Amino acid sequence: MVADQLSEVFDLVEIRSLISGGLAARGPWVSRAAIDGPLKFFAMVSGRARLTTDGGDGPIDLEPGDVAILNNRSWLELQGGTGDGPRREIAPQAGFPFTGLAAAGHGTDDVVVGGRVDLNPAGQALLLQALPPVGRVRASAAAAANLRGTLHRLFDEATTSRMGSAFAIRQYGQLLLLEVLRAYVGQAEPPPGWLRLLTDERLRPALGLMHAEPGKQWGLEELASAAAMSRTSFAERFRTVAGLPPLAYLNRWRMLLAQRALRDGDVRVGSLAAELGYASESAFSTAFKREVGESPLRYRRRVRGESPSRAESVAI
Repeated sequence: MVADQLSEVFDLVEIRSLISGGLAARGPWVSRAAIDGPLKFFAMVSGRARLTTDGGDGPIDLEPGDVAILNNRSWLELQGGTGDGPRREIAPQAGFPFTGLAAAGHGTDDVVVGGRVDLNPAGQALLLQALPPVGRVRASAAAAANLRGTLHRLFDEATTSRMGSAFAIRQYGQLLLLEVLRAYVGQAEPPPGWLRLLTDERLRPALGLMHAEPGKQWGLEELASAAAMSRTSFAERFRTVAGLPPLAYLNRWRMLLAQRALRDGDVRVGSLAAELGYASESAFSTAFKREVGESPLRYRRRVRGESPSRAESVAI
């Protein structure tokens, strides 16, 4: 159930992981850069490096197979290599294939691959809340076994010009993000949010009910009973784990479903309101505007890049 719900969240918030660059170096080296996106990750394919960024508790030492996740940071510095002499400043190679990395020696060179995670506004609200400012997934942990394999397959595709490599890189980039999140929750407790909620065994039955029938008028008694907890204990635990009360979570989940329906389909707003359990179209529109910041019709037009008709402009 957890895996299915995580997949559903990925689809709803359009999470896309993209590999953006890489570097290979031998001897003392340093690489510095500004961070231009809300969520970045860096994977140590081979060798070792020390990562420093703003807002962290201090430098992070990366070993082969480790992955660092940077959440809303503004700059980073990577240092690696051994030997005498000053550190050579290098810039990551961008663009595919990474032919400059193909000749790197896995036993002698430091090799780093970096990427970004693209998110729609709903994804930013969910994923950025669910991760710490700086996180590290250790390759040595048992939960990271699949991550190491995915990382090496991705690197193999990124350093060759085989037919279909661009497609394979996109898929492995997605799998890498999934494995990073799986390994992360296996190594550390995430902050309150949906990622922590998906892994909570006690709350999983109640969460499954809300996801399976989001339009039903769920009450605390029914949800608490599914979790085999008292109403008070259930409400307190849910708020602690998810960061918001159960029925507030249900409303937010409904709004995510509504955004997908408006973005991808032609469902009428009134039908969507009824499907999601709202007594009227106006009640749904009010809830949607409060959560998303604009009316359902305006949201649909904006995300589709369409211009409203005159009648719709008046309605909006």
